[in-house]
Amino acid sequence: MKFLLSLILAASTVLAFAGTDGWQVDYNKALTQARAQNKQVLLDFTGSDWCGWCIRLKKEAFDQPAFTNFAKGKLILVEVDFPRAKPQSDVVKKQNASLQKDYHVEGFPTLVLLDSNGKQLRKHVGYLEGGADGLIRWISQEK
Repeated sequence: MKFLLSLILAASTVLAFAGTDGWQVDYNKALTQARAQNKQVLLDFTGSDWCGWCIRLKKEAFDQPAFTNFAKGKLILVEVDFPRAKPQSDVVKKQNASLQKDYHVEGFPTLVLLDSNGKQLRKHVGYLEGGADGLIRWISQEK
């Protein structure tokens, strides 16, 4: 039974990351994965198709090999997107609006780091300087 559960979890992990560069949109699934894998969760509140600072953060930090390699072993990545032109399901829109309210997000980009149980560790509002290295430092800092 444990083997079957492990196999299902592994398959869902692969599907959750397929084609998304490691980012997923299902918050609850991310928390489940984080608990199972003892990883932190990084929420990226973004306006992916209109927010200039969000696009810059993605290009200069999230899309860099240094960050993607770091994240693979330590993080579950969740994009909480508020696009203007990109299609998005009603379920995702509702979830994202709820998360925006829960984490008191008033501007983009906003990063929220959670522990494996969903407890907020830190929050950063606005563009984070330093590219991938700056982002890794921010995530890795002690409380």
